[in-house]
Amino acid sequence: MNQSRRHFLKFAGLTAVGLCAGASGVLASSGGGSPVKPNKETLHATQWAMVIDTRKLNTDEAIAPLAAACHALHNVPDVPNKQNVKWLWSASMEEAFPDFPNKYQSPEVEHRRVMLLCNHCENPPCVRVCPTKATFKRPDGIVTMDYHRCIGCRYCMAGCPFGARSFNFGEPREHLDLSKLNKEYPTRMRGVVEKCTFCVERLEVGKLPACVEASNGAVHFGDLSDENSPARKALRENYTIRRKPSLGTEPSVYYII
Repeated sequence: MNQSRRHFLKFAGLTAVGLCAGASGVLASSGGGSPVKPNKETLHATQWAMVIDTRKLNTDEAIAPLAAACHALHNVPDVPNKQNVKWLWSASMEEAFPDFPNKYQSPEVEHRRVMLLCNHCENPPCVRVCPTKATFKRPDGIVTMDYHRCIGCRYCMAGCPFGARSFNFGEPREHLDLSKLNKEYPTRMRGVVEKCTFCVERLEVGKLPACVEASNGAVHFGDLSDENSPARKALRENYTIRRKPSLGTEPSVYYII
């Protein structure tokens, strides 16, 4: 290796070190070295969970306002074809619980519609198969997304056994009413996967998920590790089931039957 090339590599290495050191300083401090203070209003949990009462949310008409609240808040595009994007939707009991057969069950239960969303599994297969860690599990159990890291491979969609993820085949903003955008939440890009996040942005400021607030008491949300939380209280007082429990993903969404 000639001398000029050695000098160039040495200079490049020192420059990289300097940039990294500068970045570390910026990330470690704010406003002249003061540490970033946590939001006192943030809601905390060891394992967030949701309990949905199918006795109350049992028709498309009853579930629609919850989906509308969720989709409006998160700028979910309304794509009028099979490439639709959904965070919260409804399905039949048979579709929601294929491993819960009972041909002699009550017709009222058999014909219920069920509210579906991401199950925020304790053992999420979507996280294991994502090559860029664009989807990841937070310490509080929420499975969320980093849209900027998503490369659109859709491995997470193949890995999810609940069909809870949607892919933006086209430009999402073309299917949004730009005059009604929620400017506090980002729109996505073409080629990006998205899904329910248990409204992490609302939890950060002390608010419950949008669907919980819109449910009039039909959806309970809380910390599974807190026996006094609304979720634990609902589980204690009602018979509940989860979707596809035999798969071992341990969903954090329960259904009162």
